[in-house]
Amino acid sequence: MNEFIKNMTEKAKKNPKRVAFPEAMNVDILRTAEQVTAAGIGFPVLMGKPEAIESLAGEHQISTAGFDYFDYTEEENRLKLAEEYTAGHEDFSAKAVARKSKDPVRCALFLLKLHKVDCVAAGKEYSTGDVIFETMGIVGLQEGVESVSSLGIADIPGFDGPQGQMLGLADCAITAQPDAKDLAGIAISSADTVKNLLGWEPRVAMLSFSTCGSAEHESLDVVREAVKLVREYRPDVKVDGEFQLDSAIIPAVAAKKVKWESEVAGKANVLIFPNLHAGNIGVKLIQIFGHANAYGPVLQGFAQPVCDFSRSAPVDEMLGNVAMLVIRAAAQEEQHG
Repeated sequence: MNEFIKNMTEKAKKNPKRVAFPEAMNVDILRTAEQVTAAGIGFPVLMGKPEAIESLAGEHQISTAGFDYFDYTEEENRLKLAEEYTAGHEDFSAKAVARKSKDPVRCALFLLKLHKVDCVAAGKEYSTGDVIFETMGIVGLQEGVESVSSLGIADIPGFDGPQGQMLGLADCAITAQPDAKDLAGIAISSADTVKNLLGWEPRVAMLSFSTCGSAEHESLDVVREAVKLVREYRPDVKVDGEFQLDSAIIPAVAAKKVKWESEVAGKANVLIFPNLHAGNIGVKLIQIFGHANAYGPVLQGFAQPVCDFSRSAPVDEMLGNVAMLVIRAAAQEEQHG
């Protein structure tokens, strides 16, 4: 286990949370849930028939000690869940909740909204698109955020910034061509993620091919408008731009190019790419040529914490994802009391 995942696991241990695993008939999910219990970072809630899950775990010598279950296949459980849900929420009828709960991901999300679990970890068998679609429909987005996004955490050998070798990068996986509202939401979500997850004081740079009006193009209006919107929605977030990459992270360049006093220029720790082309290319460049490790991506922007596993992810990577999820769930609980 590498240093970053170790740190995340140690941090998650301080405040373990109930984690719902909808894909409970997947062996890697069971191994991850076993590791979550062994590491003391959470209390797994497996969705499905306890006997079937335990039988599969037994075949693969996986310990189910500490597992809890919610059997969504039992109609009685679904009807009770529907009754509880509609007592506090008006977005679905009891009939709709009972019907939708036949799907384990949807059922886990209803449990999340009712605070019966603290977070949901899925994506090993469901696609990212499905996880996002279902979470949007049931849990919804956090205030001031227009779209879901992802944040990657890069550990870049030889880079020396405010957080040492680390930088937050968004969005590198979800929103292809964000408009100004989307971009503002990505910046807000990213600031919250790095603060909750890593304890950083976020300094968010909105990147482009121009610094402070050094170029003109209609695409720059989107970035400039996004900066204004973040300041309007969330005056507590330190955000600035538009900046070229060097102006955002190199103090000497910022001193020459940035025309105004800035708390971000030259010392950004979160970089917001203008679109997915730039984000995807940017991450791969630092991985290939800079030999960086990139952790995540962390799915962000939802009203409550949900993570999406890569389908090819090994168990230790999935454990790291769950640790990050637990930390965010604990931080959210603290903020909302």
